[in-house]
Amino acid sequence: DKLKDLLELLPEHDLPEDLKSKHCKRCVVVGSGGILHGSELGHLLNQFDIVIRLNDAPVQGYTDHVGNKTTIRMTYPEGAPLSEHEYPPASLFVAVLFKGVDFDWLQAMVKNETL
Repeated sequence: DKLKDLLELLPEHDLPEDLKSKHCKRCVVVGSGGILHGSELGHLLNQFDIVIRLNDAPVQGYTDHVGNKTTIRMTYPEGAPLSEHEYPPASLFVAVLFKGVDFDWLQAMVKNETL
């Protein structure tokens, strides 16, 4: 019931036009485990059509290793990056709702309430 009520609060949206029009020929998922630190693969990662970043691993200050392109950032609400610089205007932020408190968080965001 909680999920049903929450879904009714949300406006229906599709993917942003610039993302819908992209053809994903080469996609990469970049995790947050730190395995890329020291790799100097940033230039290679930036060449992918779609770059999906998981969790709140920082990009600023590590671009030589992890690149600076972010098409989609997926994370749990508590893992959302705190810095506005980690939300590039041309990227899509996807909140992954898993726990009951995640749904409370989304409802508070939609209704502009304090959680």
